Amino acid sequence: MASGRFPGNTGTPGEQRVKIIGIAAGLHAGSFINRLLEAAGGELPEGVGFEAWPGLRQMPPYEAGPVPAPVRELLRRIAASDAVLITAPEHSLLPIELTYTLDWMSARGALAGKHVAVMSASARACGAMWAQAELCKRLQGAGAVVMGAELVISPACPHFDEDGHLIDPTLRAEVRAVIAQLCPGEVLEPALSL
Repeated sequence: MASGRFPGNTGTPGEQRVKIIGIAAGLHAGSFINRLLEAAGGELPEGVGFEAWPGLRQMPPYEAGPVPAPVRELLRRIAASDAVLITAPEHSLLPIELTYTLDWMSARGALAGKHVAVMSASARACGAMWAQAELCKRLQGAGAVVMGAELVISPACPHFDEDGHLIDPTLRAEVRAVIAQLCPGEVLEPALSL
């Protein structure tokens, strides 16, 4: 997944009042979880910057001693952000690379006091609740302020247009509601008044 700003974020970097770092808990670029994270970047209000972190696959297991370069880069990005958005898959176990990432961020205090929203996608009601519960538990243990929602996705419906934007208005509203939890009122108010 490439990093960068998405179509919904029309502000220039100088106008950004909030910066969100996105982490997709999926290792395949075309997976639903990765595409959902990218699409979420297109649902941001003006003045919110978004950057998807592409380094999950490179994360090593946590160990004491020197901090590896991929970890330093992630910690730098997290420190420069106001909030974090994580998309998680419908599994009872989190990807091991994500657990490594959480271990490093927890050990280095990177998430202490940081607002983190979690979106878990599932084809069945409550299908992703175990992964989301485990993820939220780990994030709270790291000191993050955790929020988010489980999104129930019907596999029979198309979810993205050819440009990667969300099609379904209900799903878009749910994604926007999660993002809104990360944005202060003064950022959201102009977008809501349109």
